[in-house]
Amino acid sequence: LCMGDECGPGGTQTRAIWCAHVEGWTTLFTNCKQAERPDNQQNCFRVCDWHKELYDWQLGSWNQCQPILSNKATVCVNGEEGIQRRDIICVQKSNGVIVEDAICEYFEPKPQLEQGCLIPCQQDCIVSDFSAWTECSKSCGKGLSYRFRHIVAPPSYGGSACPNLTEFQSCSSAPCATEENLYSLSVGSWSSCSIPHLRHVRQARKRGKNKEKEKEKTIRDPETQELIKKKRNHNRQNRQENKYWDIQIGYQTRQVMCTHRNGKTVALSFCQQEKLPITFQSCVITKECKVSEWSEWSPCSKTCFDMTSSKGYRTRTRIIKQFPIGSESECPNLEETEQCVTQGDGVTACITYGWRTTEWTECRIDPLLSQQDKRRGNQTSLCGGGLQTREMYCVQANENLLSYLNTLKEKKASKPVDWKLCTGSTPSTTQLCHLPCPIECEVSAWSAWGLCTFENCEDQQAKKGFKLRKRRIKNEPTGGTGNCPHLIEAIPCEEPSCYEWKIVSLDECIPDNEKDCGPGTQVPQVVCISSDGEEVDRQLCRDAIYPVPIVCEIPCPKDCVLSTWSGWSSCSHTCSGKTTEGKQMRTRSILAYAGEDGLQCPNSSMLQETRNCNEHPCTVYHWQTGQWGQCIEDTSVSAFNSSAGWNGEATCAVGMQTRKVICVRLNMGQVPPKKCPENLRPETVRPCLLPCRKDCIVTPYSDWTLCPSLCQEGSVLIVTKQSRHRVILQLPANGGRDCPETLYEEKDCDPPPVCMFYRWKTHKWRRCQLVPWYVRQDSPGAQETCGPGLQARAITCRKQDGSQADIGECLKYAGPLPPLTQLCQIPCQDDCLFTTWSKFSACGVDCGSVRTRKRLLIGKSKKKEKCKNPQLYPLIETQFCQCDKYNAQPVGNWSDCILPEGKVDILMGMKVQGDIKECGQGYRYQAMACYDQSSRLVETSRCNSHGYIEEACIIPCPSDCKLSEWSNWSRCSKSCGSGVKVRSKWLREKPYNGGRPCPKLDHVNQVYEVVPCHSDCGQYIGVTEPWSVCKVTNVDLKENCGVGVQTRKVRCMQNTVDGPSDIVEDYLCDQEEMPIGARKCILPCPEDCVISEWGKWSRCSLPCNGSSVRERSAKILRLPQEGKACPSTVETETCDLNKNCYHYDYNVTDWSTCQLSEKAVCGIGIKTRMLDCVRSDGKSVDLLYCDKLGLEKAWNMNTSCMVECPVNCQLSDWSPWSECSQGCGLTGRMTRKRTIIQPFQGDGRPCPSQMEQFKPCPVKPCYRWQYSSWEECKVEDAQCGEGIRTRNIFCVVYDGSSDDIGKKVDEEYCGEIEPMVDGNKKIVLEEACTVPCPGDCYLKEWSHWSICQLTCINGEDLGFGGIQVRSRAVIVQDVENQHLCPTQALETRQCNDGHCYEYNWMVSAWKGPSRTVWCQRSDGLNVTGGCLMMHQPDVDRSCKPACSQSHSYCSESRMCICEEGYTEVMSSNGTLEQCTRIPVVVIPTVDHKEDVKTSRAVNPTQTPITTPGRGRTWFLQPFAPDGKLKTWVYGVAAGAFVLLIFVISMVYLACKKPKKPQRRQNNRLKPLTLAYDGDADM
Repeated sequence: LCMGDECGPGGTQTRAIWCAHVEGWTTLFTNCKQAERPDNQQNCFRVCDWHKELYDWQLGSWNQCQPILSNKATVCVNGEEGIQRRDIICVQKSNGVIVEDAICEYFEPKPQLEQGCLIPCQQDCIVSDFSAWTECSKSCGKGLSYRFRHIVAPPSYGGSACPNLTEFQSCSSAPCATEENLYSLSVGSWSSCSIPHLRHVRQARKRGKNKEKEKEKTIRDPETQELIKKKRNHNRQNRQENKYWDIQIGYQTRQVMCTHRNGKTVALSFCQQEKLPITFQSCVITKECKVSEWSEWSPCSKTCFDMTSSKGYRTRTRIIKQFPIGSESECPNLEETEQCVTQGDGVTACITYGWRTTEWTECRIDPLLSQQDKRRGNQTSLCGGGLQTREMYCVQANENLLSYLNTLKEKKASKPVDWKLCTGSTPSTTQLCHLPCPIECEVSAWSAWGLCTFENCEDQQAKKGFKLRKRRIKNEPTGGTGNCPHLIEAIPCEEPSCYEWKIVSLDECIPDNEKDCGPGTQVPQVVCISSDGEEVDRQLCRDAIYPVPIVCEIPCPKDCVLSTWSGWSSCSHTCSGKTTEGKQMRTRSILAYAGEDGLQCPNSSMLQETRNCNEHPCTVYHWQTGQWGQCIEDTSVSAFNSSAGWNGEATCAVGMQTRKVICVRLNMGQVPPKKCPENLRPETVRPCLLPCRKDCIVTPYSDWTLCPSLCQEGSVLIVTKQSRHRVILQLPANGGRDCPETLYEEKDCDPPPVCMFYRWKTHKWRRCQLVPWYVRQDSPGAQETCGPGLQARAITCRKQDGSQADIGECLKYAGPLPPLTQLCQIPCQDDCLFTTWSKFSACGVDCGSVRTRKRLLIGKSKKKEKCKNPQLYPLIETQFCQCDKYNAQPVGNWSDCILPEGKVDILMGMKVQGDIKECGQGYRYQAMACYDQSSRLVETSRCNSHGYIEEACIIPCPSDCKLSEWSNWSRCSKSCGSGVKVRSKWLREKPYNGGRPCPKLDHVNQVYEVVPCHSDCGQYIGVTEPWSVCKVTNVDLKENCGVGVQTRKVRCMQNTVDGPSDIVEDYLCDQEEMPIGARKCILPCPEDCVISEWGKWSRCSLPCNGSSVRERSAKILRLPQEGKACPSTVETETCDLNKNCYHYDYNVTDWSTCQLSEKAVCGIGIKTRMLDCVRSDGKSVDLLYCDKLGLEKAWNMNTSCMVECPVNCQLSDWSPWSECSQGCGLTGRMTRKRTIIQPFQGDGRPCPSQMEQFKPCPVKPCYRWQYSSWEECKVEDAQCGEGIRTRNIFCVVYDGSSDDIGKKVDEEYCGEIEPMVDGNKKIVLEEACTVPCPGDCYLKEWSHWSICQLTCINGEDLGFGGIQVRSRAVIVQDVENQHLCPTQALETRQCNDGHCYEYNWMVSAWKGPSRTVWCQRSDGLNVTGGCLMMHQPDVDRSCKPACSQSHSYCSESRMCICEEGYTEVMSSNGTLEQCTRIPVVVIPTVDHKEDVKTSRAVNPTQTPITTPGRGRTWFLQPFAPDGKLKTWVYGVAAGAFVLLIFVISMVYLACKKPKKPQRRQNNRLKPLTLAYDGDADM
């Protein structure tokens, strides 16, 4: 590794060196020559990370693709594989110095040096079809006619050269009347511009100085001398300023020759012409542009160091020392710019910018569709999911904003800066939020009223007590239990006690005096209970009255037998008052009547007992609490040492809260507090935590926005403004300091400076400089100093005030250079001199008026008669004026409907929901164009139009889906166990115009909500009275005993905590569980045994498989007489499944819909389901049955769910209108856009589809400079040779489209447009051209550029780019001069947007033995070349020898065959002899002694066998030349087969015996039914 303390070339590398024997083992250093010892260290370049910006790989271009394999296939199909290489070096970016590769490899691996490539197949030159023949080149005599073609694709990759592009043929017309001139006067091209000899120049200067001295001598006036001195200084200064041009005027010459038609030059005398062409002219000496050396690089524009942001730039310049004069090339760039990075010690880090955000606003919740009703009033209590927003702004990233907010010190927060400085990803400005829904307090049902107890059992002095009933809180409500309803109700009562004895059971009745029957007593079994009904220690009941034994009786034989007392009925009233009194009743019945000697039964009144119950008055009291008051700071408690965080709800102090507590009588109002139990009074004061005060926090003001730095053109003062703003970071809360009212300020900018205006100042033209006399001395009139010449002038750069400016400023801002030279004319004695043309006069108001301009003769020209000829020298020119008639036409499409800015008028009856900016009345626009009477586009103001048609339009407002309110919940689907209850809402109005969509509806447009419900199986029970006395049906008057019937009343009653209360309809009770109301009975006789009612059946053991039994028992109440036995007191029965034995199992209902809090809109909810206990017969029973069995409950009864929040689409504001897409024309448009800030969710309002709007721009005419067509090449005073062709430039108006060629207008419309044609600033109005002499061979004009064609294989581009070609064909004027012809020319150029083309052979239909074959490109162009010759189809299919026989023709297989209806007669050598009409079979020919054979066909390829002595044979041929049978053979075979069948049929009929006819059984036809029964006869 390269080691060192500093980065760069100061590092060192070390290596180990040792001395080794030639055999490889190491030895001492002294054994090696010390003079040859290598260095163990060397200098190296230590690479550091910041070198990455200074060094980089420089990639060379790929060289030509070289083939990998030398052997080439015979036919190239898909090209040839090759390889290409490139050079890669590591360089220093700033100066390009090559350095070691290791420096660049430290940061990035070296790129690949080689890559595979493809060498396409060679492509021959492809040319188009020939054009039609031209007309004859001569109108009389013999001439030539031509046809041409052009090159479509040049030869490439070694393809063959192009064929001739020209074909010509002789043509002749009528003989010429005069003899053709064989000689032509030809001029050559101008020579290069030459400088006149210095001697002549010096003499001319000397003559000029002498004249000036003579003039000075004649002037003696001092003022005049001062003027002359100033003029000299001024001219000297101009000469200094003109140093950039240094124009020198020289001369150039050309030759004039006389040429023969054969191309040879002859003496000028052969060309008989009075005036010869001029052979000399003035010219400007060409000078190339000269520039100075580059200046030093300027400092880097970026003065800080930052690896992440963009680099800076530095520039260097050079100045022009010599402008180009008469040169085609322009000056090189005068300024260079390159990227740079500032590094090194002392360079500060760049200021970085980052996004900051304000705190989130409060969570805003949009109501559900069902809540969008104005009658619902205040919706502030909504909860669930919502949306909250915040603002973002750009700040300097190295200022710590959080520390300011956390410490709350007087420290400035980061001030906002221009948002364009922040380049990172923008933080989100919206987010979903959730407001927790308040959990309402849920309480249980009231318990039964407790015992009358003391208010305080520890203080039992008072005689008054209270009966209490309680309920409990079933959940954890929001905000604690303070908002729950009261949980205890009290009733005042007398004789309170805190503990009582409760009878649990009674022992058996024990007769007195140890008898077997008769009166006795029952001892009660008791426990001690508290006022809450809970069992407590028996010692606590020591003060309570202990229950005494209860009197009972065991019947003796023949005594009356009574049943035991029934239980006390439920109390008739819950309390007692003046009109109400609670009563309870119990009964018993007669089981057996007494005998004669026995104890008789009591009367019916003794069979029923009543007692008072619920004797407490109907006055219920409870404590009622108010809302907790505001938290007030308690100064006695020390404050917490905490502060408010960024978004925190931190607490800063302890306070106290109070509330009002009163005693309330139920349904009456407030009563004195003594009426309520004092020990149960709720608390009235509690401590609380005070939230911290939050002041409003704003950023400092941003810097003032910059005023326009550009200067202002013109005299109209445009006032601009600059502004600054600040951002609220934290809103005030809990009594904090309010926010300032002003967040935005603006002020006027100082007026910008007036733009510095630069212009070219042109000085007077110098004197006209002629060609030197020694050059023109041999020409006519050379003794007179006159004729055409050149004159130059000085050009300087001036500021607006006329002061001198640097020439570079005018090059940037003053437009193109004015011409430095111009042609001039020194008039000769015979020339006519005129003033310049005046301006055209103004046009009149009337249509058809004209305007004129004039010029005058000057000097001696006024007296010359030829100058007064108006035909040759007109003094007045006229032009027709255009009529001021204009018409306006609408163009383009209507714009989008655009709402006006600011207030929007809502139309009457228009429903508006949501953002008012999105709908209402707007306007749409269509552009208007104005045309004059020549259909030229003009300013719209000419048509008295502001450029638009405006039309009102409506953007319909969105209407949301509207649903009804929820219906009431249905009853639970089951009266016992778990079921479901349903509620629904239905569609009232569908959404339209992008309103909020409806939730998923069913087929009747309803939406349902289903929740599980549970019906208590014991809420309705059947209550029975005791059985009546058994009524004997067959009464034995003696005994009054036997079989009878007994009945009882059964009522359906609602079951409550206090027992059955109200009688309800019988259908509410389960009819299967209802007790029976009548039964058979046996009334025992006096001597019979009497037993009690049967007890309950015992429980069957599970499972119910029929092997177990259940039993019930009864007690013997009266023993029988001696000799009679008692029946069994135990009864058993088999446990049968679903009869008296049941299995039980849990069942789970379906999940409910997602249940939210009542005021919740969306967010997290709960889905619930319920357990149900199901009997094995499918009936739902009380859960107790399953609970007793201890069955496993593996189900989760609750699960969380999510209701998607209805988030409306949030859009940004419309952006400002863009600049017009076109500066002029018909199709310009302005656009504005908006973006989606928050996409819609759930049933929120969807986003509109229109995110972009356009409106047309006002129509403005487009102007441009345009060339006229080139005029014909003209050679002055000669027939051929080098000439000049000219064209003009003129101003046109067009509609801005590329298709509009434009219409000519006055040049003043293009006055503000820089002269430029098709983007080229160089205006060329004349160029050299050649007029061929008769007999010359020359090149035609260039063809048009071909279409762009790519290099492709199988239709896929190889990436070599496209190519275009154009060509020049040769025109031969004389056949004898072909040897002098130039070669045809072609030019190619690279192009883009090319296409792949294929070349395929095309064929026409056969016409006789031939057809046309040609090559066609895939776009339909017929070409020569491009198609593979090996695949060319046949052109000729003629037979050899030709088919000369009558009725024969040549087939596609090139064999002679006969026409249809004729058959071939072949000779023995396989050739067609003749065609014979069918069906001739045998044709004897005696002359030739040949046989006609029909028995066999001869293979035409078989060698014919000639029988000796018989001569030639010929035969009938059934086979065609392709080996197939001929049609007539099939006809003959078919006829023979039909004839054979006919003969066989006739023979069969003749031999067959006739049968008797069968009797007709039925005239009617019956349908035939076939049934196959398996017989073989079928």
